[in-house]
Amino acid sequence: MKTKLMSVILSLFVVTLTACSADQDASNKTEKEEKKDKYTALAEEANQDEKLEKLELLPYAEEVEASLSSPKYKEFTTNSSVLVKGKAKKYSGFKSEYVWIKVRSEEDGPAGREFSYYAPIKDGKFEQRVQLFNGKGNYSVKVSVPSDKAEDYFYDIAEFDVENVNPEVRRDVAFTKNALEHGLVLKNSINGYMEIDGSFELAGEVEDTIVEQLMVELKKESESTKIMIPVEKGKFSKKIPLYYGEGVHEVQIMTPKEGMSNYYSEAANLYVKNLSSESYEPINYSSAYKEKGFNLENPEVGGEKTDLTYRIKGSIDPSGKDANKTEVVFVQTEKDNQKAMYAIPVKNNVFDGEFFLRFGPGKYEVSLMAPDFTLTNGYVQHFVGVAGFTVENTNAKDQRFTLPSRGIQSDAPAIKKLADQLTKNKKTEKEKALAVYEYVAKNVSYDVNKLNNRTFEFDDSALKTLDEKKGVCQDFAYLAIALLRASGLETQMVTGYAGQNHAWVETKVDERWLVMDPTWGSGYLQNNKFVPKFTMEYFDPKPAEFQKTHTKKEIEF
Repeated sequence: MKTKLMSVILSLFVVTLTACSADQDASNKTEKEEKKDKYTALAEEANQDEKLEKLELLPYAEEVEASLSSPKYKEFTTNSSVLVKGKAKKYSGFKSEYVWIKVRSEEDGPAGREFSYYAPIKDGKFEQRVQLFNGKGNYSVKVSVPSDKAEDYFYDIAEFDVENVNPEVRRDVAFTKNALEHGLVLKNSINGYMEIDGSFELAGEVEDTIVEQLMVELKKESESTKIMIPVEKGKFSKKIPLYYGEGVHEVQIMTPKEGMSNYYSEAANLYVKNLSSESYEPINYSSAYKEKGFNLENPEVGGEKTDLTYRIKGSIDPSGKDANKTEVVFVQTEKDNQKAMYAIPVKNNVFDGEFFLRFGPGKYEVSLMAPDFTLTNGYVQHFVGVAGFTVENTNAKDQRFTLPSRGIQSDAPAIKKLADQLTKNKKTEKEKALAVYEYVAKNVSYDVNKLNNRTFEFDDSALKTLDEKKGVCQDFAYLAIALLRASGLETQMVTGYAGQNHAWVETKVDERWLVMDPTWGSGYLQNNKFVPKFTMEYFDPKPAEFQKTHTKKEIEF
């Protein structure tokens, strides 16, 4: 056997195949044809002026009885692309079903200097249209056939140089052997190099039914992020934001390794030049996001700007863990170590609601959380984060004491209506605060069973307390705070200790914080039963007396 030239061990991560796809716009057809004629004429003229040397195949071609019908010359000029076409008579022993075609540009381009094709061999024949991906310039091309001894070894059978006279940058999508094995196909409008403003839709099909999701890694210089794309009935579609502002983003599409759910191999590669200078931040998804079947529709990116409110929308797959139990999801916002929570109802496995950025202007860390039913024991509620992102509030006002929050639906029609009734004809802020204190303390009964049995629920709130007219200290506080805020008073919840963990209320009247405890003002417990007995003792008490029984720990917004 003759010496085998340029033996190469080829990793599955770098061997690539390209399918060229581009939809032609009929309105531009004439212009494109004219350009094609222009550059084709230039190439033909250059080839006539040059003495073209016939392409001689390398020694290994003789061993496998390989031949090329295209191209015919060792050095030549062309318009944009070149056809590589040939056959190998002794192909039955090949350890691969593809010919490897390696293309190298003399000059750097938007997507580098190298590109590979993996052309299928059928009955010993192969054919591949090779795109000269960096536009005008010189390229070297090598054609290699598989080894008949070992997988992922390839031997060169031909090498030629070609000059492209067309300046237009056209790049095919690069597909790996991995993509071929899974039957990955991208939508025709997706090219290997695109110039787009802000984002693009990545869509296509996967023939292999075991592929339930793809991973996309978006990279620009030192920055990168990963995006998961679900595959449903063999199809996928996902908006891909170009997070990192103006410039070229590399997009790697990966498929899962067989039997390894958390490992992915490269399947396709393309480059997208973002024409927009706007930059965003990726959304971070936890393992619980997939486990619980979450699909976040809005936001699609982090780092967006908004005026006070922000919308969150998504769905939960009914087959996800605890999906049938999840009747509410939670949003936590954090800025300068100040936190606020919001409850978003889930109906028919869909959630869609707004939350507030209540701590003034600036950047907020936002967490989407789901109830953790495994750890929640009725007295202590646990949550698990499923997604995290940032939002920038442009509103100049700090409204931490006035806006609705978790359990405090001060903007609900029923709350606002009652607040208006209670405070009608009340002239001072203190009179309004007293009207609310009296209503809650006189109309809500202490729920001893809830305390004893630790039957706290994720949907506990002011509205629930108003409806059931019973609750524990947090429920009294929820309703009082909601009514006070609906009456235009700045109000906060205080948590601390009063014989046991306890919650009460502080509301601002006449530029001072007035304390009230409507729970203790409603009555007392005797022999494990609630005895209703309204008292004014816990409305605006003297601080020294109140502190004998109540120890303040923190404020909740």
